Amino acid sequence: MAGLIVYTCPNCGGDMTFDPNKGDYQCVFCRSRFTQAQMDEETKKQKEKEAAEKAQQEEKKDESGAVVYNCPSCGAQIVTEESTAATFCYYCHNPVILSGRLEGKYTPDYVVPFAIDRNKALGIFSDWIAKKKFVPKSFYNKDQIDKFSGVYFPYLVYNCKVSGYIDAEGKRVERNRIGDMEDITTGIYHVRRDGEMPVKNVSKNALKKANKILVEGVQPFDMKDLKPFNMGYLSGFMAEKRDIEPEELRPGVEAEVKDYARYQLQNSVAGYEDLQITKDALKISDEEWKYALMPVWTVTYKDPHTDKFYYFSMNGQNGKVLGELPVDEGLIRNYFLKIFIPLFVILMLISYFIA
Repeated sequence: MAGLIVYTCPNCGGDMTFDPNKGDYQCVFCRSRFTQAQMDEETKKQKEKEAAEKAQQEEKKDESGAVVYNCPSCGAQIVTEESTAATFCYYCHNPVILSGRLEGKYTPDYVVPFAIDRNKALGIFSDWIAKKKFVPKSFYNKDQIDKFSGVYFPYLVYNCKVSGYIDAEGKRVERNRIGDMEDITTGIYHVRRDGEMPVKNVSKNALKKANKILVEGVQPFDMKDLKPFNMGYLSGFMAEKRDIEPEELRPGVEAEVKDYARYQLQNSVAGYEDLQITKDALKISDEEWKYALMPVWTVTYKDPHTDKFYYFSMNGQNGKVLGELPVDEGLIRNYFLKIFIPLFVILMLISYFIA
């Protein structure tokens, strides 16, 4: 059974959120700031409180598979999906972490913390929209902005070592001109390249319901910012837990790694006009899978006319943007009329005076 954690200020009891800019935690009411070590101590106290109240927490599922909890701050019901690990109470707006969702094998190994806060993310979002024409106003109204969320998405990170060789047939052509005659000699050579290389941090989306194009399209993340997982990083953000196992991803990832190794070996050969691989043998060893949460700012929009969903995603670490915007056909018509009608009038006047 999953418990609820709300990070509260030791000074005033207000909501605590993680500050991407300074890497610590701030109370939204008294503005007190606390380090990771201080919050770890607070987390320990909260876990003790959670254990004492665990018997009183009731987890229920409705027919749709949603899970219902009671907010520990205001008592309101919080409805989430089974994969949601952190969310907000829509009544008191407290950040709520569903701690049981990230226990056992679902405990992440690492997290890349948000480096871009909400205000900066909204600024990037606004600049991106400003470059696009014919976007409906409803895509950027208050309701949409309220839906703009920072979400930690789950990724499985793959490390390994790949070794092996390629056999190839290389072609060299020599041309010698004597007077009006040209002597062309073509040599065919057998080429072998072997080697070994480490492959680090191949990250793959580990959430089935995620829009794979957007969640994978905001990559890459800079893995130098990987931190050992701590629940505190989730405070103030939403989070999803993984529902994909490494075995489901292994065939595709191993094929991708071997293709990359084959390319690197082939690319190491120079001096031939043509090189064709005739045989290869590549072996993967020292496989390792790690589970990490990565930061993404995202918003969705449902077109009221077509019921089509549009998505916007932004890498919460470096600001890389990817998305698809709806088009307002009314704006297109108005734009066309503003250009066509004056042009039509001018052409009519010109034809009148020429006639």
